[in-house]
Amino acid sequence: MSEAPVLSVTGLRKSYGGHEVVAGIDFDVRAGECFGLLGLNGAGKMTTLRFALGLIDPDAGEIRLLGLPVPVEAREARRRAGVVPQFDNLDPDFTAIENLQVYGRYFDLSREAIEARIPHLLEFAGLAGRGTAKIQALSGGMKRRLTLARALVNDPEVIFMDEPTTGLDPQARHLIWERLKRLKQEGKTLLLTTHFMEEAERLCNRLLILDQGRIIALGSPRELIAKHIEPHVVEVHGPGFETWAEEARLLAGRVEIAGETAFCYAQDEEPLVASVKKRPELIYLHRPANLEDVFLKLTGRDLRD
Repeated sequence: MSEAPVLSVTGLRKSYGGHEVVAGIDFDVRAGECFGLLGLNGAGKMTTLRFALGLIDPDAGEIRLLGLPVPVEAREARRRAGVVPQFDNLDPDFTAIENLQVYGRYFDLSREAIEARIPHLLEFAGLAGRGTAKIQALSGGMKRRLTLARALVNDPEVIFMDEPTTGLDPQARHLIWERLKRLKQEGKTLLLTTHFMEEAERLCNRLLILDQGRIIALGSPRELIAKHIEPHVVEVHGPGFETWAEEARLLAGRVEIAGETAFCYAQDEEPLVASVKKRPELIYLHRPANLEDVFLKLTGRDLRD
Protein backbone atom coordinates (compact mmCIF):
# COMPACT_ATOMS: atom_id res chain seq x y z
CA MET A 1 0.00 0.00 0.00
CA SER A 2 1.09 3.56 -0.69
CA GLU A 3 2.08 5.62 2.33
CA ALA A 4 0.15 8.68 1.12
CA PRO A 5 -3.55 8.42 2.02
CA VAL A 6 -6.06 8.30 -0.81
CA LEU A 7 -8.34 10.56 1.22
CA SER A 8 -7.27 12.85 4.03
CA VAL A 9 -9.76 14.83 6.13
CA THR A 10 -8.67 17.32 8.79
CA GLY A 11 -10.81 19.52 11.04
CA LEU A 12 -13.92 19.17 8.89
CA ARG A 13 -16.92 21.22 10.02
CA LYS A 14 -20.33 22.07 8.58
CA SER A 15 -23.42 23.72 10.04
CA TYR A 16 -26.93 24.19 8.68
CA GLY A 17 -29.25 26.66 10.34
CA GLY A 18 -27.04 26.89 13.41
CA HIS A 19 -26.91 23.10 13.81
CA GLU A 20 -23.47 21.55 13.42
CA VAL A 21 -23.86 18.38 11.34
CA VAL A 22 -20.13 17.67 11.05
CA ALA A 23 -18.16 18.72 14.10
CA GLY A 24 -14.42 18.81 13.47
CA ILE A 25 -13.63 15.29 12.26
CA ASP A 26 -10.23 13.94 11.23
CA PHE A 27 -9.48 10.67 9.42
CA ASP A 28 -7.65 9.25 6.43
CA VAL A 29 -8.25 6.39 4.03
CA ARG A 30 -5.28 4.29 2.97
CA ALA A 31 -4.70 3.03 -0.53
CA GLY A 32 -6.09 -0.45 -1.15
CA GLU A 33 -8.30 -0.65 1.94
CA CYS A 34 -12.04 -0.78 2.41
CA PHE A 35 -12.99 2.00 4.81
CA GLY A 36 -16.46 2.16 6.33
CA LEU A 37 -18.54 5.03 7.65
CA LEU A 38 -21.15 3.93 10.17
CA GLY A 39 -23.73 5.95 12.03
CA LEU A 40 -27.41 6.55 12.62
CA ASN A 41 -29.39 8.47 10.02
CA GLY A 42 -28.34 12.11 10.32
CA ALA A 43 -24.98 11.28 11.88
CA GLY A 44 -23.10 13.01 9.04
CA LYS A 45 -22.04 10.06 6.87
CA MET A 46 -23.44 11.24 3.55
CA THR A 47 -22.42 14.82 4.21
CA THR A 48 -18.86 13.60 4.72
CA LEU A 49 -18.90 11.69 1.43
CA ARG A 50 -20.22 14.74 -0.39
CA PHE A 51 -17.41 16.82 1.13
CA ALA A 52 -14.83 14.32 -0.07
CA LEU A 53 -16.18 14.51 -3.62
CA GLY A 54 -16.31 18.32 -3.58
CA LEU A 55 -20.08 18.40 -4.02
CA ILE A 56 -20.54 20.72 -1.04
CA ASP A 57 -18.11 23.10 0.65
CA PRO A 58 -17.18 22.74 4.33
CA ASP A 59 -17.30 25.66 6.74
CA ALA A 60 -13.81 24.72 7.93
CA GLY A 61 -11.23 22.01 7.46
CA GLU A 62 -9.03 20.53 4.77
CA ILE A 63 -9.69 17.67 2.35
CA ARG A 64 -7.30 16.01 -0.06
CA LEU A 65 -8.54 13.33 -2.45
CA LEU A 66 -5.89 11.42 -4.41
CA GLY A 67 -3.41 14.11 -3.40
CA LEU A 68 -5.55 16.94 -4.76
CA PRO A 69 -7.12 19.69 -2.62
CA VAL A 70 -10.91 19.56 -2.49
CA PRO A 71 -13.01 21.46 -3.43
CA VAL A 72 -10.41 23.51 -5.37
CA GLU A 73 -9.43 20.59 -7.64
CA ALA A 74 -12.46 18.40 -6.98
CA ARG A 75 -13.32 18.01 -10.67
CA GLU A 76 -9.90 16.54 -11.47
CA ALA A 77 -10.06 14.29 -8.40
CA ARG A 78 -13.51 12.99 -9.38
CA ARG A 79 -12.20 11.95 -12.79
CA ARG A 80 -10.16 9.32 -10.92
CA ALA A 81 -13.02 8.23 -8.66
CA GLY A 82 -16.13 6.09 -9.02
CA VAL A 83 -19.45 6.64 -7.25
CA VAL A 84 -22.21 4.14 -6.43
CA PRO A 85 -25.27 6.08 -5.16
CA GLN A 86 -27.67 4.67 -2.60
CA PHE A 87 -30.47 4.44 -5.16
CA ASP A 88 -29.92 3.18 -8.69
CA ASN A 89 -30.20 6.00 -11.24
CA LEU A 90 -29.77 4.01 -14.42
CA ASP A 91 -31.46 5.40 -17.53
CA PRO A 92 -34.57 3.24 -18.07
CA ASP A 93 -34.70 4.08 -21.79
CA PHE A 94 -31.29 2.54 -22.44
CA THR A 95 -29.95 -0.99 -22.44
CA ALA A 96 -27.28 -2.12 -19.99
CA ILE A 97 -24.57 -1.53 -22.61
CA GLU A 98 -25.95 1.90 -23.53
CA ASN A 99 -25.93 2.95 -19.86
CA LEU A 100 -22.22 2.10 -19.70
CA GLN A 101 -21.50 3.87 -22.99
CA VAL A 102 -23.22 7.11 -21.99
CA TYR A 103 -21.63 7.17 -18.55
CA GLY A 104 -18.19 6.63 -20.03
CA ARG A 105 -18.56 9.73 -22.18
CA TYR A 106 -18.88 11.84 -19.02
CA PHE A 107 -15.20 11.08 -18.43
CA ASP A 108 -14.26 12.04 -22.01
CA LEU A 109 -13.32 8.45 -22.76
CA SER A 110 -13.15 7.57 -26.42
CA ARG A 111 -15.77 5.28 -27.89
CA GLU A 112 -13.04 2.71 -28.50
CA ALA A 113 -11.87 2.82 -24.88
CA ILE A 114 -15.41 2.40 -23.58
CA GLU A 115 -16.19 -0.46 -25.97
CA ALA A 116 -13.02 -2.23 -24.89
CA ARG A 117 -14.08 -2.10 -21.24
CA ILE A 118 -17.73 -3.10 -21.63
CA PRO A 119 -17.24 -6.91 -21.84
CA HIS A 120 -15.19 -6.88 -18.63
CA LEU A 121 -17.73 -4.66 -16.86
CA LEU A 122 -20.65 -6.86 -17.87
CA GLU A 123 -18.78 -9.96 -16.75
CA PHE A 124 -17.98 -8.26 -13.44
CA ALA A 125 -21.68 -7.49 -12.98
CA GLY A 126 -22.71 -11.04 -13.88
CA LEU A 127 -24.58 -9.64 -16.89
CA ALA A 128 -22.52 -11.02 -19.75
CA GLY A 129 -25.64 -12.27 -21.51
CA ARG A 130 -27.85 -9.29 -20.66
CA GLY A 131 -26.03 -6.40 -22.29
CA THR A 132 -28.87 -5.63 -24.71
CA ALA A 133 -31.58 -5.91 -22.05
CA LYS A 134 -33.51 -2.77 -21.12
CA ILE A 135 -33.23 -1.67 -17.50
CA GLN A 136 -36.88 -2.51 -16.78
CA ALA A 137 -36.13 -6.14 -17.63
CA LEU A 138 -33.43 -6.45 -14.96
CA SER A 139 -34.03 -7.57 -11.40
CA GLY A 140 -33.13 -5.35 -8.45
CA GLY A 141 -29.93 -7.26 -7.88
CA MET A 142 -28.95 -6.98 -11.55
CA LYS A 143 -29.56 -3.23 -11.53
CA ARG A 144 -27.43 -2.87 -8.42
CA ARG A 145 -24.57 -4.83 -9.98
CA LEU A 146 -24.83 -2.77 -13.16
CA THR A 147 -24.67 0.44 -11.10
CA LEU A 148 -21.51 -0.86 -9.46
CA ALA A 149 -20.02 -1.81 -12.84
CA ARG A 150 -20.92 1.62 -14.23
CA ALA A 151 -18.87 3.23 -11.44
CA LEU A 152 -15.85 1.33 -12.79
CA VAL A 153 -16.14 2.53 -16.39
CA ASN A 154 -13.30 5.05 -15.90
CA ASP A 155 -11.10 2.48 -14.08
CA PRO A 156 -11.15 4.57 -10.86
CA GLU A 157 -8.55 4.44 -8.12
CA VAL A 158 -11.12 4.95 -5.36
CA ILE A 159 -14.81 4.03 -5.28
CA PHE A 160 -17.37 5.77 -3.06
CA MET A 161 -20.40 3.65 -2.22
CA ASP A 162 -23.51 4.74 -0.33
CA GLU A 163 -25.23 1.69 1.15
CA PRO A 164 -24.33 -0.59 -1.78
CA THR A 165 -26.58 -3.54 -0.82
CA THR A 166 -29.69 -1.80 0.53
CA GLY A 167 -32.89 -3.57 -0.54
CA LEU A 168 -31.17 -6.69 -1.89
CA ASP A 169 -32.01 -10.26 -0.97
CA PRO A 170 -29.28 -12.35 0.73
CA GLN A 171 -28.10 -14.01 -2.49
CA ALA A 172 -27.71 -10.68 -4.31
CA ARG A 173 -26.04 -9.12 -1.27
CA HIS A 174 -23.46 -11.90 -1.05
CA LEU A 175 -22.72 -11.57 -4.77
CA ILE A 176 -22.09 -7.83 -4.36
CA TRP A 177 -19.80 -8.61 -1.41
CA GLU A 178 -17.78 -10.99 -3.57
CA ARG A 179 -17.44 -8.33 -6.28
CA LEU A 180 -16.24 -5.78 -3.71
CA LYS A 181 -13.69 -8.25 -2.39
CA ARG A 182 -12.45 -8.71 -5.96
CA LEU A 183 -12.01 -4.95 -6.29
CA LYS A 184 -9.93 -4.91 -3.12
CA GLN A 185 -7.77 -7.71 -4.50
CA GLU A 186 -7.23 -5.59 -7.62
CA GLY A 187 -5.89 -2.79 -5.44
CA LYS A 188 -8.91 -0.49 -5.54
CA THR A 189 -9.68 1.69 -2.52
CA LEU A 190 -13.26 1.45 -1.28
CA LEU A 191 -15.11 3.94 0.90
CA LEU A 192 -18.61 2.91 1.89
CA THR A 193 -21.50 3.80 4.15
CA THR A 194 -23.72 1.01 5.37
CA HIS A 195 -26.36 0.17 7.96
CA PHE A 196 -25.50 -3.53 7.72
CA MET A 197 -23.04 -4.27 10.52
CA GLU A 198 -22.34 -7.71 9.04
CA GLU A 199 -21.37 -6.02 5.78
CA ALA A 200 -18.98 -3.66 7.54
CA GLU A 201 -17.48 -6.48 9.59
CA ARG A 202 -16.95 -8.67 6.50
CA LEU A 203 -15.57 -6.05 4.15
CA CYS A 204 -13.91 -3.20 6.04
CA ASN A 205 -10.26 -3.06 7.00
CA ARG A 206 -11.08 -0.05 9.16
CA LEU A 207 -14.16 1.96 9.95
CA LEU A 208 -15.30 4.93 11.93
CA ILE A 209 -18.56 5.41 13.76
CA LEU A 210 -20.12 8.86 13.63
CA ASP A 211 -22.69 10.18 16.07
CA GLN A 212 -24.12 13.70 15.77
CA GLY A 213 -21.28 14.71 13.47
CA ARG A 214 -18.49 13.49 15.76
CA ILE A 215 -16.25 10.44 15.55
CA ILE A 216 -16.93 8.19 18.53
CA ALA A 217 -14.87 5.17 17.40
CA LEU A 218 -12.21 4.42 14.79
CA GLY A 219 -10.36 1.18 14.09
CA SER A 220 -10.65 -2.26 12.56
CA PRO A 221 -13.81 -4.28 13.32
CA ARG A 222 -11.80 -6.72 15.42
CA GLU A 223 -10.14 -3.89 17.37
CA LEU A 224 -13.45 -2.19 18.10
CA ILE A 225 -15.11 -5.41 19.26
CA ALA A 226 -12.18 -6.24 21.55
CA LYS A 227 -12.08 -2.71 22.97
CA HIS A 228 -15.77 -2.11 23.63
CA ILE A 229 -17.51 -5.47 24.14
CA GLU A 230 -17.06 -8.57 26.29
CA PRO A 231 -16.31 -11.59 24.07
CA HIS A 232 -19.48 -13.58 24.84
CA VAL A 233 -23.12 -12.56 24.41
CA VAL A 234 -26.12 -14.52 25.70
CA GLU A 235 -29.52 -13.32 24.48
CA VAL A 236 -32.50 -14.50 26.54
CA HIS A 237 -36.24 -14.06 26.12
CA GLY A 238 -39.41 -15.78 27.23
CA PRO A 239 -41.75 -15.77 30.25
CA GLY A 240 -40.05 -14.35 33.32
CA PHE A 241 -36.89 -13.30 31.50
CA GLU A 242 -36.68 -10.04 33.44
CA THR A 243 -36.54 -11.88 36.78
CA TRP A 244 -33.82 -14.14 35.43
CA ALA A 245 -31.96 -11.10 34.06
CA GLU A 246 -31.72 -9.60 37.57
CA GLU A 247 -30.07 -12.82 38.76
CA ALA A 248 -27.83 -12.80 35.68
CA ARG A 249 -26.36 -9.44 36.64
CA LEU A 250 -24.29 -11.29 39.23
CA LEU A 251 -22.88 -13.57 36.49
CA ALA A 252 -22.38 -11.16 33.58
CA GLY A 253 -20.22 -8.12 33.13
CA ARG A 254 -23.18 -6.20 31.71
CA VAL A 255 -26.88 -6.88 31.17
CA GLU A 256 -29.13 -4.77 28.92
CA ILE A 257 -32.88 -5.12 28.51
CA ALA A 258 -34.22 -4.20 25.08
CA GLY A 259 -37.90 -4.86 24.54
CA GLU A 260 -38.56 -8.50 25.41
CA THR A 261 -34.92 -9.62 25.36
CA ALA A 262 -32.07 -9.57 27.86
CA PHE A 263 -28.60 -9.12 26.36
CA CYS A 264 -25.91 -10.44 28.70
CA TYR A 265 -22.26 -9.64 28.01
CA ALA A 266 -19.60 -11.71 29.76
CA GLN A 267 -15.97 -12.77 29.76
CA ASP A 268 -17.07 -16.30 30.73
CA GLU A 269 -20.39 -17.46 29.33
CA GLU A 270 -20.60 -20.83 31.11
CA PRO A 271 -22.28 -19.63 34.34
CA LEU A 272 -24.88 -17.71 32.29
CA VAL A 273 -25.65 -20.67 30.03
CA ALA A 274 -25.84 -23.04 33.00
CA SER A 275 -28.24 -20.67 34.74
CA VAL A 276 -30.60 -20.20 31.81
CA LYS A 277 -30.65 -23.94 31.08
CA LYS A 278 -32.34 -24.39 34.46
CA ARG A 279 -35.24 -22.32 33.17
CA PRO A 280 -36.78 -24.38 30.31
CA GLU A 281 -39.41 -21.71 29.67
CA LEU A 282 -36.65 -19.33 28.51
CA ILE A 283 -35.14 -19.28 25.03
CA TYR A 284 -31.51 -18.33 24.71
CA LEU A 285 -28.84 -17.77 22.10
CA HIS A 286 -25.13 -17.85 22.91
CA ARG A 287 -22.92 -16.13 20.32
CA PRO A 288 -19.63 -14.23 20.03
CA ALA A 289 -19.71 -10.44 20.27
CA ASN A 290 -19.97 -8.64 16.95
CA LEU A 291 -19.83 -5.18 15.43
CA GLU A 292 -23.56 -4.61 15.93
CA ASP A 293 -23.02 -4.95 19.69
CA VAL A 294 -20.37 -2.23 19.48
CA PHE A 295 -22.62 0.04 17.45
CA LEU A 296 -25.57 -0.34 19.80
CA LYS A 297 -23.43 0.20 22.88
CA LEU A 298 -21.93 3.41 21.51
CA THR A 299 -25.04 4.91 19.88
CA GLY A 300 -27.78 3.43 22.08
CA ARG A 301 -30.68 1.09 21.40
CA ASP A 302 -33.42 3.71 21.41
CA LEU A 303 -34.81 4.98 18.12
CA ARG A 304 -33.99 8.57 17.20
CA ASP A 305 -36.27 10.53 14.88
